[in-house]
Amino acid sequence: MAIVNIGFLQDLLQTISRRDARQRRPGQRNLPSTSQGLIEACQKLMESDGEASSIVLAQAALDIYKQLDSEQKQAFFSALATAFSADANAITQAYEAWQGEHDEVGLSRLFSACEPRRQELLRRLNLPAGGTLELVRMREDLLNAMGADASLEAVDKDFQHLFASWFNRGFLVMRRIDWQTPAAILEKIIAYEAVHAISDWQDLRRRLDQRDRRCFAFFHPAIGDEPLIFVEVALEAQIPSSVQELIGERPARPDSAQATTAAFYSISNCQRGLRGVSFGNFLIKQVVMELSQELPQLKQFVTLSPIPGFKRWLDATRDQDSARLSPALQAALDNTAWADDEAQASALRDELLPLAAHYLAVEKKNTASPRDPVAGFHLGNGARLERLNWLGDRSPKGLKNALGMMVNYLYVPDEIERNHERFSADGTIAQSGEVKELVRRARKQLQGARSHER
Repeated sequence: MAIVNIGFLQDLLQTISRRDARQRRPGQRNLPSTSQGLIEACQKLMESDGEASSIVLAQAALDIYKQLDSEQKQAFFSALATAFSADANAITQAYEAWQGEHDEVGLSRLFSACEPRRQELLRRLNLPAGGTLELVRMREDLLNAMGADASLEAVDKDFQHLFASWFNRGFLVMRRIDWQTPAAILEKIIAYEAVHAISDWQDLRRRLDQRDRRCFAFFHPAIGDEPLIFVEVALEAQIPSSVQELIGERPARPDSAQATTAAFYSISNCQRGLRGVSFGNFLIKQVVMELSQELPQLKQFVTLSPIPGFKRWLDATRDQDSARLSPALQAALDNTAWADDEAQASALRDELLPLAAHYLAVEKKNTASPRDPVAGFHLGNGARLERLNWLGDRSPKGLKNALGMMVNYLYVPDEIERNHERFSADGTIAQSGEVKELVRRARKQLQGARSHER
């Protein structure tokens, strides 16, 4: 109910703001709905020194922006990168003044001079009701535009800088999502599910079943009933190994009071415009606390996670050095029909399990971070690489991305902080004994392939 009220108040304030915009501008020339008209509106906004007038001007600018096509938006973003950048002369003067005094006042002025004007512009565009969500949508457009203009990266950094402050943990509100949640929010959960698609309302109802399911989401007061991120949880008697068993129909649903394991099987970010702003680590830790209080008998908190980059890594390995993979595995990379053939699948299992462990625990995209993005998230969050699951996802997507492989990351409350610190310090990955053995086998496999080639 609180979320609906926030949305209602947001709509009401936005309506009032737009009405005031019409009333306060009778003598002003209407600006054209073009990139140049928007730039002029932004210049007027930067010159405004009154809060009420700034709200009106900001709303007018946002209204113009929404009418622009992609080409005009590209031109506007280019203007943000140039016309609304920092003043080089002001920076030089502030630096010279600081060099002479080396005092805190001078340092503060230097920092202010270095800040691009577009940061203040974005702050002012955020003034009207609904402005925050409009800016999140604007950054989505910016991310699309960056492919054609690398100079826009500086503009994106400013969006990220401001969003990291506006969406910090202190402003986030966690809500339980269940079948009684307003339909408008449930529709968004269906639309935003990014890991395992929700096929229909009945599928959603199964995932929200009070007996053995939980769903939690973060919201922000400034954007009403738009979820930022949500996590789906299955309450189980043991660590799950197959996502189809979790999300499919089951004749008997276990009672949550008997569950000993909470399995996080889907985490979906909802707002592409907030890419790079971290929510997931806070959400998981808060859900662990919430479930521990609700169901004190829970002993294990674990994920059932995809391995989205595994197939790409195998393809690259084959291209670089085909001798490292068996002929059977090389053939399996091009045709997933083997997954339905028990004999073929069994023959591939002993080779693929160690390679998956090696990919997650050894392969890096830089000196410290795991190559796999999901692994980087959970391991950096303090989880332990616990278990590989053979054909844990038999869906077309699961076979295409990871040959059906899935992984469990285990969150042990007493170990999370230590694991996180070791990972942050030198990239050390917490691993179970089972995974360590698979990594050892992979090392022998890969070394053996090289020796055979020589």
